[in-house]
Amino acid sequence: MPNIKSAKKRVKVTETKHESNIGPKGAMKKAVKKVEKDASVENLKTANKRIDKACNKGIITSNKASRLKSRLAKKVNETK
Repeated sequence: MPNIKSAKKRVKVTETKHESNIGPKGAMKKAVKKVEKDASVENLKTANKRIDKACNKGIITSNKASRLKSRLAKKVNETK
């Protein structure tokens, strides 16, 4: 455990941010896996929404969001 007051605060803030990031990040991962398993347009739309939400909240970077969306779209287009 930290002894300095500011370090104690950083621990609390980090825990709070971690807890708030778990939900959107988990939903994004589930949506991505669903597209990888069953590549359909409906699953792709929901995955894109989840990826955009995670990107807007700062959970993932914009480059990672673009890369994920591109890969998923490519996978859906291959199966058509």
